[in-house]
Amino acid sequence: MKVMLRRHTNGHLIVYVAKKDLEEEVVDERPGTEGKILTLANGWELEISDLQQPLKLPQTVEAKRIA
Repeated sequence: MKVMLRRHTNGHLIVYVAKKDLEEEVVDERPGTEGKILTLANGWELEISDLQQPLKLPQTVEAKRIA
């Protein structure tokens, strides 16, 4: 699914999922088997491969929901 990553004014990373009309704060980031795993405040875990470092935000990326 496509998600948009951006920074909130308080500096926290925010994920927006348009198909679900969901906007949640990232509470944890860790390395995964194919990329980076982001844990959202609602408990979702999204795996994003090929995430550029340093992050250039806002950007739209392809994510896979794993939990």
